[in-house]
Amino acid sequence: MNDCPNGSSENEFYILAFSMSSMQLELFFGVLVIYLMAVLGNLTIIFLVILAPRLHTPMYFFLCNLAIQDAASTSTSIPNLLAITLTQNHRISFSCCMTQMFFFILFANGEMCTLTSMAYDRYVAICKPLHYYTAMEQNMCIVIAAFTWVIAALNALLHTVLTSILQFCYSHDINNFFCDLNSVIALSSTDVTSRKVVMVSEAIIITFGQFLLIIISYVFIFSTILKIRSSAGRMKAFSSCTSHLIIVILFYGPIIFLYMKPQSEDPKEDDMLLSMLYLIVVPLLNPLVYSLRNKDVWEAIVTLMK
Repeated sequence: MNDCPNGSSENEFYILAFSMSSMQLELFFGVLVIYLMAVLGNLTIIFLVILAPRLHTPMYFFLCNLAIQDAASTSTSIPNLLAITLTQNHRISFSCCMTQMFFFILFANGEMCTLTSMAYDRYVAICKPLHYYTAMEQNMCIVIAAFTWVIAALNALLHTVLTSILQFCYSHDINNFFCDLNSVIALSSTDVTSRKVVMVSEAIIITFGQFLLIIISYVFIFSTILKIRSSAGRMKAFSSCTSHLIIVILFYGPIIFLYMKPQSEDPKEDDMLLSMLYLIVVPLLNPLVYSLRNKDVWEAIVTLMK
């Protein structure tokens, strides 16, 4: 971080987190329980996909990637929030803040790409079933997953580098519970117009672009399902998509509301609660959605327990 002309630049930030001083203990235990459940649920999905041969399919390969990203994403910020709540030490070094930001963006973008890959998998399975095992062979799935991680890493590196060269001469109080990109940039004493242009362009191209690809995929999917003459066949085809659709809604809902709405200079605590919904509640619900709605997962659990 560059030094300010008046020497006021510091090498640390202060994460304000939540101001509910009378409920710190309740907040700590509530967040801890949800966090542990989220991590345990996603680790369960990961181990099931690895150990159960019946789950060695393209759909569960991408689900395993999603579970890895969910567990890692929530672990980038929630443990630090728990430490702040317990110790009341709100300090975070500049390097730690940039590292947290990098990994948060990495896993968030990785989830977007993975959800798009899962939509493509459902599109091929329903719209082009005869070509499914050719189009979604193992090597192709690995290439798609690797491409997902590379794109996410490059995007995270871009934002982190652009943020790390900013100056922070006046305020170092991050009005959030983690080093969110928007919250950190808002503190900069440097002209961030160009950064905001990059952020808006990236949001349009990556976030909205991938969401649009998912919508287009499901337009073709639903069009194909409606052409199936058997009602049982339509229900079977639709049920294979519902889990993914629910996850897409859970993932994109908070993001669209949080990042696309006009940003106020002084974010309210309800914005932080929305961020927590995205960072901890959604990773908790994703494995539940797939386990509760999918008999293959339950059969894999029963088989492994024998």
